[in-house]
Amino acid sequence: MKDHRIDRKKLHLLEDIVFITIAAVISGASSWNEIELFGKHKKEWLSSFLSLPNGIPSHDTFNRFFATLDPHVFEQVFTNWVNSLVEKYPGDIIAIDGKTIRGSKGKGFHSATHIVSAFSSHNQLIIGQLQVDQKSNEITAIPQLLDALLIEGCVVTIDAMGCQKEIAKKIRSCKADYVLMVKENQPELLDDIKDSFKMLEHDGFTESLDFGHGRIETRKCAVITDLSLIEKPTLWKSLTSIARVESQRYIKSTGVTQSETRYYISSLCADANQLLHAIRSHWAIENSAHWSLDVAFNEDSSRKRARNAAMNFSIINRLALNMIRKEDSKMGLKAKRLLAGWSQEYILKVLKF
Repeated sequence: MKDHRIDRKKLHLLEDIVFITIAAVISGASSWNEIELFGKHKKEWLSSFLSLPNGIPSHDTFNRFFATLDPHVFEQVFTNWVNSLVEKYPGDIIAIDGKTIRGSKGKGFHSATHIVSAFSSHNQLIIGQLQVDQKSNEITAIPQLLDALLIEGCVVTIDAMGCQKEIAKKIRSCKADYVLMVKENQPELLDDIKDSFKMLEHDGFTESLDFGHGRIETRKCAVITDLSLIEKPTLWKSLTSIARVESQRYIKSTGVTQSETRYYISSLCADANQLLHAIRSHWAIENSAHWSLDVAFNEDSSRKRARNAAMNFSIINRLALNMIRKEDSKMGLKAKRLLAGWSQEYILKVLKF
């Protein structure tokens, strides 16, 4: 990554700033002040492998550096790095979803930073991300994100926002399959799918039962390959099947039963087990990525608003999350971050030194 700063204003090396930031965030830091504090308390250790020509940068220096760093360049570096870690796995579920960093919204017209991320179910890693101006712009951002990913032979899952003909076409051009949720943003398609399940026989069916976290959940997945009731199905590239998933969740503590029915289109054949697996795996991006970023990294409360600071710090968070997940000790995220702050030997293990 090239240094974007003016030479005469460089008091600290790019690699020193980036390394200290990543190490500090792995160790639990979530603000520029905390990153500076980490650097000062770890200065002797950091000096053993960093140059630090002018000591530890101040919190203002960290802020200015990441506020002026081009996030698109940083995104590309992040994606290239992750590609070197990812184990290629045929049939891997690549879940794509958006996330808003709510604390990044300022006064006036400044909108919150919204990020579209891709998550590999097999690797349990965020493998790419792209900033968009607002949630509605996910439609144009998703094809750009797909171009940066190596998804041949994988199955891409996207929620209703990504149920677009051009996105389906882009996924197939990348030699991948798709499972796209259908909601009211595609009203005619949704009605056609509902009619199909009322009038046609299923080509595949499966049912699963889950216990845990104080609930009992039943999922029923039915698949149809007869597209005779779908208007102009050929407009959806390689559309092969439609699916209906009926979920019923019983909450033990309250005795309440919740029900939901969701519909999907897919380029996969009528294998109900495969489709249900892909649909369930999609929520890994919420449970393993977005939830972790909000709860373990406190990302949703981040109030970094200076220029590109929020976006670039989100990339740092994802770098740190991926590194922590790749470290195979049997501990939770919180415990790993605490241990990284306490043990220099352990943080070097996380950083792969």
